[in-house]
Amino acid sequence: MTNASLKLEIDSLPASLRQEVADFVAFLKMKNQKNIKFKAREFGYAKGKIQLAKDFDEPLDIFEDYI
Repeated sequence: MTNASLKLEIDSLPASLRQEVADFVAFLKMKNQKNIKFKAREFGYAKGKIQLAKDFDEPLDIFEDYI
């Protein structure tokens, strides 16, 4: 069945049945999303993309009163 003939068939239905078709399409989309396979995360993928400041381990100025 082509897209055009499918659209004609759906358009010929009463409004209540068109709503059922729309609900079924939403159900099929949701069902399809559950079957999506995610790629396993690769260890070290972000290596070298994040750098810390040279003074990262130095005490912060706002805590001078507590040192």
